[in-house]
Amino acid sequence: MKITIISVGKIKEKYLRDAIAEYSKRLSRYCRLEIIEVADEKTPDQAGATVEEQIRDKEGARILRYIRDDMYVVTLEIGGKMLSSEELAQKMDTLGIQGVSSIAFVIGGSIGLGREVLRRSDYHLSFSKMTFPHQLMRVILLEQVYRSYRIINGEPYHK
Repeated sequence: MKITIISVGKIKEKYLRDAIAEYSKRLSRYCRLEIIEVADEKTPDQAGATVEEQIRDKEGARILRYIRDDMYVVTLEIGGKMLSSEELAQKMDTLGIQGVSSIAFVIGGSIGLGREVLRRSDYHLSFSKMTFPHQLMRVILLEQVYRSYRIINGEPYHK
């Protein structure tokens, strides 16, 4: 299975880069992992709905350049479906059994994802009703993908 994480913005904090590197290393025994960063747009203070929509659409166009037709696309959204770790593992395992060989997880920028990205999404996933910084979300996602592979393979992992 190939896992692609497409995320808006760069990771600036060393501790987050270190965590991403650690989970990337751990995942290398289970899947091929690619992390793609697309440039984020500066959101002006007091930006109105129209400006925010334009920003999401610009970032969305950058994201869509990396999404191939054969990818199963999972967008991370507050309003998406919440799954337990076991349910995410089951979802990923089932996709593999059904012949899906490439999953793209998409993490939007600070104001969310554009309409076209949401339209292209095959599955809308929520990790919480809370809002997380998109940089931290990358670490959380990698940890949960790693946990999923441990569960799929019947391997122990701390609870």
